[in-house]
Amino acid sequence: MTKRIFPTLLTLFLLAACATPKVDSTPQAESTPQQWWDSTVFYEIFVRSFNDSNGDGVGDFNGVTQKLDYLDQLGVGAIWLMPIFPSPSYHGYDVTDYYAVNPQYGTMDDFKNLVAEAHKRDIRIILDLVINHTSDKHPWFKEAKKDPNSPYRNWYIWSETDLKYNGPWGERVWHSSTSGFYYGIFEAFMPDLNYANPEVTAEMKKVASFWLKDIGVDGFRLDAAKHLIEDGAKQENTEATHLWYQNEFYPAYKAMNPEALTVGELFGDGFSTIANYIKNDQFDLAFNFQLANSFIESADSGKAGYLATTLVTSDKSIADHQYATFLTNHDQERIMSQLGGDVDKAKLAAFLLLTSPGVPFIYYGEEIGMQGRKPDENIRLPMQWTSDENAGFTTGRPWRAPAGDYVYVNVEAQTAAPDSLLEHYRALIQLRNKYSTLQTGDLIPLKSNKPAVYAALRVDENGTFLILANLSGEAIIEYNIALDAAGLAELPTSVETVFGADQAESPEGSGEAFQKYQPFENLNPYAMYVLKFNSK
Repeated sequence: MTKRIFPTLLTLFLLAACATPKVDSTPQAESTPQQWWDSTVFYEIFVRSFNDSNGDGVGDFNGVTQKLDYLDQLGVGAIWLMPIFPSPSYHGYDVTDYYAVNPQYGTMDDFKNLVAEAHKRDIRIILDLVINHTSDKHPWFKEAKKDPNSPYRNWYIWSETDLKYNGPWGERVWHSSTSGFYYGIFEAFMPDLNYANPEVTAEMKKVASFWLKDIGVDGFRLDAAKHLIEDGAKQENTEATHLWYQNEFYPAYKAMNPEALTVGELFGDGFSTIANYIKNDQFDLAFNFQLANSFIESADSGKAGYLATTLVTSDKSIADHQYATFLTNHDQERIMSQLGGDVDKAKLAAFLLLTSPGVPFIYYGEEIGMQGRKPDENIRLPMQWTSDENAGFTTGRPWRAPAGDYVYVNVEAQTAAPDSLLEHYRALIQLRNKYSTLQTGDLIPLKSNKPAVYAALRVDENGTFLILANLSGEAIIEYNIALDAAGLAELPTSVETVFGADQAESPEGSGEAFQKYQPFENLNPYAMYVLKFNSK
């Protein structure tokens, strides 16, 4: 794919979200993205905690179906479901059957109905596919452990002795059993599959085919993707792992459905590693953890420089913004807790996420400011829908009690409330959906004389949009934005505020006017704008 830089076209897109936003309603010409996910905002759901339709205290497929209109109105175009397979664990990351659904979540027919209803609303669904390991309760492993001569023995990794080396974070990886030691990088109850065995590869292709072709899902999030195949004590990003995705899995699922998506989890890896997986057709996307940290760091510290550097490095390393962006997910303490409950900073973080390149993913409840710190169960609590008992999540006894702040932090309270975090997210998502430049346009960072001023251009053939924010809690008066290095044509322009409470001033003339631009006399604390440049 070709990089999309069109520096002589002038169209600036402005967002301000410290008060009731003004949203430009002028229609924009359609622009077809290279891939459907390029224009899509994803929403991560833990089914167990999202919405309980039958009062048994556990979220279910029908509960998710009931909330599809909420997601549609939010502007979400795809859902990532955390594991939905049968599992002995509450989280589902140790699978016992790849061809069935967790009975606590409903039936396969319930799930098929969810997929059908989502597709009616043009919402796609991807599944969390755990292919690195199974549960030790999976029939394959039970038979392999019971009988060394079992045909499933070689589906896992065995040793007659404890090879003693540890895993990447110092954990024990060789686990004893009645028939030898087996390898499991995460836990003893999560034995790794052996992808040196072609039968395992063939089985996982069958699994992918079942969900893509028979059930109709739209792709997969690949859990623990970099740990798939070991090379002795080297247990991450081995050559064999890269080759398996490139030569086996990627061509197989693309043959099943050319529009199917995979997004890989590469926690802890840098841009070069992510780029290797993307450019060599191993995944379609990979999560950009470094950029997620930068969004949070800039929103929390009030300093723009770190984020600008990370964004530039991301785009230099990973072609065409083919990375997944996010703030937090099910493995991390929630963004609102990391920001000390500060709603203004949470709005900033959302603004930075949803006006930046990449494909954004939002963790359920992030849009209303749910809090949660480790252990993991506390960052996966029930969704807070109302101030009613159990946060409107269930009429029964919830599998886990919702956070105590649900009485005032909930969807109902924030819906149609102009200054709420939810309406801030809704406005940002819908603006991103409207303007293709905000989805796939290139990013040009701009320098300012104030460290707290974040300024960047998003540019493509459909226009040029200026992203501007005061990341601090103090008003900024004597500031300017340097446009001289932005590659803009030196033509008179008008500037339109398409999101924000105030109309921006246009640069007067050319040359110096573009080099030291001040669209507003001052920037209020936590002010956020997107400005649109229109050629005269």
